Amino acid sequence: MGLPTIERDTELGRYHSPDGARGELLPSLVFIHDVWGPSEHSRDLAMELASEGFGVLEIDLYREMGEVSIEAPGPFIRSLSDPRVLADLDAGADWLERETNAGAKIGVMGVCMGGTYALLAACLSDRFAASAPFYGILSYETGMLANPSGRDFDLKPAAPLDVASRLKMPLLASFGAEDDFVPPEDVRDLEVRLRESGMPWRVDVYAGAGHAFLNRTREAAYRAEASAQAWAELIPFLHEHLD
Repeated sequence: MGLPTIERDTELGRYHSPDGARGELLPSLVFIHDVWGPSEHSRDLAMELASEGFGVLEIDLYREMGEVSIEAPGPFIRSLSDPRVLADLDAGADWLERETNAGAKIGVMGVCMGGTYALLAACLSDRFAASAPFYGILSYETGMLANPSGRDFDLKPAAPLDVASRLKMPLLASFGAEDDFVPPEDVRDLEVRLRESGMPWRVDVYAGAGHAFLNRTREAAYRAEASAQAWAELIPFLHEHLD
């Protein structure tokens, strides 16, 4: 880490910022946790982003749900309303503008489930200036997010692959080459559709890494080399588009 950071609880989650940066405008972003909710992992990543000079709202998507019990990630994610989550992310950007010294440009970043939502926001929201999804699931028709009884289009009107050609902002998407939840053909399909958008984008695929390779709290998933490489690409990308 670089700069020392401070943290405070807010009505939307936890806000992290560089210590001593109260008077200057900060490049800022909404950070979206994985399916397990705000955790040591999401806090670590938000703090690390703050140490790089960003104001970070580590949003809690579950804050109004009471006690959340997740037995299986797939069915739980399928139960979430995507339009409601995307509205919440927009509200997070509004909060950063209203309650912090955020600069004019606000980004969005997420991991796992949060990566799915960061990619959806990049294609469907007008509130953000850049998006950095990490290993978000791309399809609602196959894999863990496919509903055996049929897709609920009220909850899940559009998967990332459905809207990738409508990308609205610069995008840096990161995946592990050995991710059991995001097949290589989905990543290739994503690249084809992003090309249609006319926006600047990049998809990085890290060899030897699977799902959740940034997660230091999961020894079996964490990959130090891929994590370091991805972070070295992420920070300049965010500064380029949010400063």
